[in-house]
Amino acid sequence: LGILYGAGPYLPGLLGAAVLYVVSVPVYRRLTRHMRDAWAALIITLSVAVLIVIPVTWMVAIALEQAPDALSALTNSDAFAHLSTLRIGPLDVGAQLSKISEVGGAWASRQALAVVGSVTRAILNLLIATVGLYYLLQAADSLWQRVRPVIPFSTDGAEALRERFGMVTQATLIGMVATGIAQGATVGVAFWLVGLSNPVVWGTATAVASIFPILGSALVWGPGVIVLVVGHRYSAAIILGLVGGIIASNIDNVIRPLVYRRVSGVHPMATLVGAFAGVELMGLAGLLLGPLAISY
Repeated sequence: LGILYGAGPYLPGLLGAAVLYVVSVPVYRRLTRHMRDAWAALIITLSVAVLIVIPVTWMVAIALEQAPDALSALTNSDAFAHLSTLRIGPLDVGAQLSKISEVGGAWASRQALAVVGSVTRAILNLLIATVGLYYLLQAADSLWQRVRPVIPFSTDGAEALRERFGMVTQATLIGMVATGIAQGATVGVAFWLVGLSNPVVWGTATAVASIFPILGSALVWGPGVIVLVVGHRYSAAIILGLVGGIIASNIDNVIRPLVYRRVSGVHPMATLVGAFAGVELMGLAGLLLGPLAISY
């Protein structure tokens, strides 16, 4: 019980190994036709590390490094200075915004350490998932033979469940990741083109926000348009609005149907509730694992 309790924070890593297995096992099967199982598992694991672990760690490190500068540049920008003098009738909107920014800055400073700890744990879970993938690829068949008798279905029913599990995992995970990368890259490039600072940070934020339905990437590029308008950069605001509203916001309408053609699409409410509940239970990894759990 003590070991289980101590391993609780790293449960997302163990679950992530199963998710990575489902996504990579078709390639593993092809490789085992030409080489030993251990070598095939090693190649798959190293490929996952190169394609997922290293880029994600690099992006997170850059985002953490640039986030304070991005917030500081926002609060010290000309657009924010214009907003601080804004009045609507008798209401001093600028003064209220200044108070909100001060409170928000103090809150962000208090939460910085917690955010770093959460990110560090997420990276550790990603490493655990990668290492777990290596062993799971070699032992998955024997493990399934021991688990299948416990499942209260017939042999055919258990195999159908296993196949459905794989299909839902592939469709949900690939759809979410592909959409996040596409929207994050689009908004990040758009921020760079219009001259907004820290495009890597806001591109990463867009990739995370794309998981949430309804607004999604608009949570990032929308405020960017407002900052440009307040700063009297109307041409740049129009460009960012067009890129965000036409391209970034509609990328998922192209990618998700292509991915979900094998299985029924996940309802947006499942994604929304799953993401919030997943973060509450499992930290950053819950952004992906939460919607997957509801999909199952």
